[in-house]
Amino acid sequence: MRSPRHPTIPASEITSPELFRQRRRFIRLAGAAGLAVAFPSATAGAKLEASRPEAYRLAEELTPLESVTRYNNFYEFGTDKESPARNAGSLKTRPWTVAVEGAVRKPKVFDLDDLLKLAALEERIYRLRCVEAWSMVIPWVGYPLAELLKRAEPTGNAKFVEFITLHDPAQMPGQRSSVLEWPYREGLRIDEAMHPLALLTFGMYGEVLPNQNGAPVRIVVPWKYGFKSAKSIVRIRLLEQLPTTSWMQAGPREYGFYANVNPAVDHPRWSQAKERRIGEFFKRPTLPFNGYAEQVASLYSGMDLEKFF
Repeated sequence: MRSPRHPTIPASEITSPELFRQRRRFIRLAGAAGLAVAFPSATAGAKLEASRPEAYRLAEELTPLESVTRYNNFYEFGTDKESPARNAGSLKTRPWTVAVEGAVRKPKVFDLDDLLKLAALEERIYRLRCVEAWSMVIPWVGYPLAELLKRAEPTGNAKFVEFITLHDPAQMPGQRSSVLEWPYREGLRIDEAMHPLALLTFGMYGEVLPNQNGAPVRIVVPWKYGFKSAKSIVRIRLLEQLPTTSWMQAGPREYGFYANVNPAVDHPRWSQAKERRIGEFFKRPTLPFNGYAEQVASLYSGMDLEKFF
């Protein structure tokens, strides 16, 4: 059974001749702007120079860029999978700032260029698992979220981190609907946010993030379902109390705060035991913590992961 909140498209429509042409358009834009430098002006298709640590590389085939840029959940631009690619061109990613505030000793507003220069960029290949039983393998470009948070100097009262997306219906037409209460809000526990796998992300496939994939800055939390990886972030708040996220508010029976990938816990309307990699026909078993159990399971020692879903 499919959720009305999660419309999808037929497999035959996942790739199309337009995909290649769109990629060429990105490259033409980058060439016209002359942006193939280490810290470009956040134009889709511009190159990002990054190291490639072996510790974060998977021996799995990458999902084609064409699929990743055309099959998206980004409700700010529409609820079906193709709407973000179609509608996200209205998003202006310059100028862009991200405020870090709340339970910190040094609250600050960071310009996008400042964010890019805080730490050396790395290309990390992570899986992204959607709650709708599909997944992708993507080479993300960024650095640990902890590099940003530690510069704000969290206080001892900081127990949680809340991420808030841009709220501008003129640029994000999906925000004119009532499918969620805007702006989009997500959150992590502070130890989750400081874990080295949690990535502050500016690009993928060696290029600046396309708008439909969360430009100009998002997070990627690879052991959780994809909706936890907030996109187009403008505010990061460190809090003493657990924040109410957008999906917790919209569907508390279906979307918990933790949203760890757990094949043993079904979504109320479908099984999470198997997943389909985009572009593949057969399903494969879903891995606990999306395959990152060795790195992150200790964060949840003693917790009931069915109760705290």
